Order: sequence, then C-alpha cells, then structure tokens
Amino acid sequence: MENNLDFIRENYNDVLVEVVNLTRATLKEAEEFKQTLSQDIETGARKIIVDLTDCEFIDSTFLGALVVSLKKVTALGGDLRLVGFQPAVHSMFELTRMYRVFESFKSKEEAITSFS
Repeated sequence: MENNLDFIRENYNDVLVEVVNLTRATLKEAEEFKQTLSQDIETGARKIIVDLTDCEFIDSTFLGALVVSLKKVTALGGDLRLVGFQPAVHSMFELTRMYRVFESFKSKEEAITSFS
C-alpha cells in the first residue's frame, strides 16, 4: 500500500478509502489529489470513499478535483462517496449545492456498508 503523507489509501475488500490527511485542502493539493484518484480509477477502483474527517477547510479547486473524479468513476459504473464533514466543509458543500451531487456519510463504516 503506497501512501504519501497527504493522502492515505486504505482498502476494505473492493472499497477504496482515500483519507485526506490535511487540515486545509487547497489548490496546492488539488492537482495531486486529482491525479491520485485518477490513478485509483485507472487501476480499477470503482467504489471510492473520500474521507474528509481531518479537513477543516477545502477550497473550490479541491472541490473541483472531487467533482472531476466523481464524473470519471460514475462514467465507468462506479461511485465516489464522502465521509467526515467538519462544519466549514459542510457549509461549503451546502453553499455550492454539492451535497446534492455527492452521497455523504457520518462514518467510514456507514460509507463502506453503503456499497454492499
């Protein structure tokens, strides 16, 4: 399991969890994150959960990276779901209406179970 420090990959059977190990997820990390998810999808991941528990803030470029990845994986019959919204991240999703686009869950366990 290769990890860099910002994004930690966890596997639960056929569900892949990408833990965003950042308090602030911004432009600087968005491109790398998009590439990370892109690689996951290219290597066959179809059930992806992005764990945002550690994020106190995400900006629009990071949100954009999530949207691009969601489109990519749903085009292949998969899905990308989110878990662990802190208040500021939650309001960002409300503000941008992205909560309509992504399924989100309170716990990682719930998100993983949602795929079965």
